[in-house]
Amino acid sequence: MKFNIENKVAVITGGDSGIGYATAELLAAEGVNIILADKEKDSVSEAAEKLKTAYPHVEILALACDQDDNQNVLDLAEQVKSRFGGAHILINCAGARGAAGDFLTLTDEDWMQTINTDLMGAVRLCRAFIPQLQANGWGRVVLIASENAYQPYEEESPYNACKAGIINLSKCLSRSYSKDGLLFNCVSPAYVESPMTNAMMDELAEKRGTDREEAVKWFLANKRPHIAVGRRGKPEEVAAVIAFLSSDLCSYVNGSNYRVDGGAVESAF
Repeated sequence: MKFNIENKVAVITGGDSGIGYATAELLAAEGVNIILADKEKDSVSEAAEKLKTAYPHVEILALACDQDDNQNVLDLAEQVKSRFGGAHILINCAGARGAAGDFLTLTDEDWMQTINTDLMGAVRLCRAFIPQLQANGWGRVVLIASENAYQPYEEESPYNACKAGIINLSKCLSRSYSKDGLLFNCVSPAYVESPMTNAMMDELAEKRGTDREEAVKWFLANKRPHIAVGRRGKPEEVAAVIAFLSSDLCSYVNGSNYRVDGGAVESAF
């Protein structure tokens, strides 16, 4: 399938691994020039080198960016503009689980740290890159939310709230900027294999005195029993939906949220 986005420029945050990297692979195969951005310069540079080897026909650039810092985000946007003339596609895969635990134990600092990363990070990116998309007269923005926005888990209240906010933010922006040729959509994964969920499983394995594989089985049975397919998702399964929403084929999709959750959310709505 041709997505008709050859030679476009895509900025992918959280691009050094997991869903971000899998999305970069799909878009690079479509002839899209890729800017991988992440907090750790070494890891994102290593990921970019792998992409360059696999897809030598497109430009691949690795840039360090901490979305918690507005100046970092502004610097990222300026570097993209200087090198490529501006972005066409913005995909925000960066995020963190943040503080978790009983609601009454979570402090203001816990909440604000999670909000700063998971909600304000997306706000900063959109604010910095929307003018570039407007200048190009064509744009796709995909923000990563979560099943938690629809089916919140009690120990993750800050994360739940932030991901619900991401969906609302995307809908708001879709109403504001569609007249400029920009489309905004969300993807909501559930329990996908990633560095974040691996860290969660390693912590659980240590508590239970077992290994990661057994921790995953326990977690599926006891904490995510509604995942109908009965397994963790794969990054490429989420990336396929993101790639479509980044393409020219989704020209009548705007302000929507796509759940890629293996049936985890019990409600039909």
